[in-house]
Amino acid sequence: MLNSSVVISESGIQFGTSGARGLVINFTPNVCAAFTHAFVAVLRQSYPPQKLALAIDNRPSSYAMAQACAAALLDAGIEPIYYGVIPTPALAYQAMQDKMPCIMVTGSHIPFDRNGLKFYRPDGEITKADELAILSTEVAFTPISNFPKLDASQRAAENYCDRYTSLFSNELLAGKRIGIYEHSSAGRDLYLPLFKTLGAEVISLERSDDFVPIDTEAVSESDKAKAKLWSKKYHLDAIFSTDGDGDRPLLADENGEWLRGDILGVLCAQTMNIQALAVPVSCNTLIESIPCFRKVSRTRIGSPYVIAAFAELTEQYDSISGFEANGGYLLGSDVRINGKLLFALPTRDAILPAIMVLSAAQSTGIAKLVDQLPKRYTHSDRIQHFATEKSFDILEIGKRDPT
Repeated sequence: MLNSSVVISESGIQFGTSGARGLVINFTPNVCAAFTHAFVAVLRQSYPPQKLALAIDNRPSSYAMAQACAAALLDAGIEPIYYGVIPTPALAYQAMQDKMPCIMVTGSHIPFDRNGLKFYRPDGEITKADELAILSTEVAFTPISNFPKLDASQRAAENYCDRYTSLFSNELLAGKRIGIYEHSSAGRDLYLPLFKTLGAEVISLERSDDFVPIDTEAVSESDKAKAKLWSKKYHLDAIFSTDGDGDRPLLADENGEWLRGDILGVLCAQTMNIQALAVPVSCNTLIESIPCFRKVSRTRIGSPYVIAAFAELTEQYDSISGFEANGGYLLGSDVRINGKLLFALPTRDAILPAIMVLSAAQSTGIAKLVDQLPKRYTHSDRIQHFATEKSFDILEIGKRDPT
């Protein structure tokens, strides 16, 4: 028998800003099983699950990891419901509607030699306290030996698209030409028909058989150049894309300029008449200068902190949401769009901000919406191939000597 806490500890896999992530070689079948058994044990403290939903991104390692999770679920007496390759918010939305927990196998935007697991309770993302409980809970389990074949249901993908197409007429984007930068995004098979349903002429751009790690918070120079080239070549009104698991959007205007994620979030919240926002400290300072936002709560970086801030905002405001600098938009309350009810989805989503901004830009174009915002100078990037241990050392030095 194996001990879940020991297996996880020895794997080196750690929770980050959103889920557990690490090298693929460390996500062995038994490590995936250990995380799954520990998650189930934590759930059983307050909620006895009978079924648990699973989905994956397009990484080469994701299906095998899902099989290991499914094997652990079966060993725990839980039926796995598999939805195949879909965006993380599509899985989360379906699971929340079914009042079911779920696990998404994805490393989001990190390179293909890494992967991860995201965990959701029936009411949304797990908390930081849940993460600690998963790491410390000790569950004895047998090593994985059988890997079940997983047949994908299309239900979650269809319901996710219906969530947004049902809000608008099929002529919302009539006369607009929209490029879909598909690469290896988990939602690439959904976006073209979704935007077509809303009336747009859609052009597929650069679909890839290899995994492409798109970071929406640090867009590469090559992707910047591609967007400008595509915009001019195909006379596009906008270009839409996402990161690997489809929860962080990339939207370019009619000039091929990618919008910063927090700018996209501001425009979306404005269009939806959101009263109160929760955003990380890394988001643009212009947010507080927008008159329609009656309250802006700043949080630590990471979607669990944004979601935690919703609890206080809900007590005072009717419409609340949040977003991050990467563009992921979290809807913290039910709202009405065109008189139709849109249920809360308190996890990062890429489709909602894109559609809302496109709807607002029907007559003006996206660039003008951005130009009307207060001006700020902003820049973000990341240092690649930098050891985590060195980062921790620098942080410790900073704590000892703040100067």
